[in-house]
Amino acid sequence: MSTLLDVLAVAAPLATGWAVHVRWLGRRLNVARRDPLTGLPTRDAFTRRATALLKDPRAVVVLADVDRFKQINDTHGHSVGDMLLKATADRLAHHVGRKGVAGRLGGDEFAAVLIDEHGAAADLLALLHGILARPVDSQNPDVHTTVSLGWVRAADFPTDDLSGLLRRADESMYAAKQARSGLKRAGLGRLFATVAGRRSGRRGARTAPPAMGVAA
Repeated sequence: MSTLLDVLAVAAPLATGWAVHVRWLGRRLNVARRDPLTGLPTRDAFTRRATALLKDPRAVVVLADVDRFKQINDTHGHSVGDMLLKATADRLAHHVGRKGVAGRLGGDEFAAVLIDEHGAAADLLALLHGILARPVDSQNPDVHTTVSLGWVRAADFPTDDLSGLLRRADESMYAAKQARSGLKRAGLGRLFATVAGRRSGRRGARTAPPAMGVAA
């Protein structure tokens, strides 16, 4: 009996220490999967969660790009630009909610997958577009910009994976930015012609794309 008690007495601190180590590893892993500026999932973490969400036929994929971001940086400084990115990330994540996921793809580009439970994605994203355009600094109302949004229903393109849907949303976002309309949905027409996955208008893409069907 005493031998068993001795073993337990030795094992208990080891078990406690291991549990603490496991929790520490979990925290470190969570930090590694988060963008240090915005706190959103990194591209890899976003991809894993978004891919799982696409199993739901109500999934909607959104691509968001901050307008005039370089101008904000040049005029007000990089710290203000960082504040703008953080505010954009917070607002996007809040709007998507716990059932969806938002991530920072890099620079001033964000992506999200949300579950459109009530078939009202167009209205929800129009509301989001207005929210994202609000000033981010109460002391300086000039620190604000619009965000161009492109979106696509996964059910419209059932053979597309996340990469293909993001590409379609990206095409629509670019069309919205060019038209200064703020928001565009990917239609059922062809994508703009691209080379190596580059959207028309980006370096490496063709300069004369065919028209793409879009719906407001």
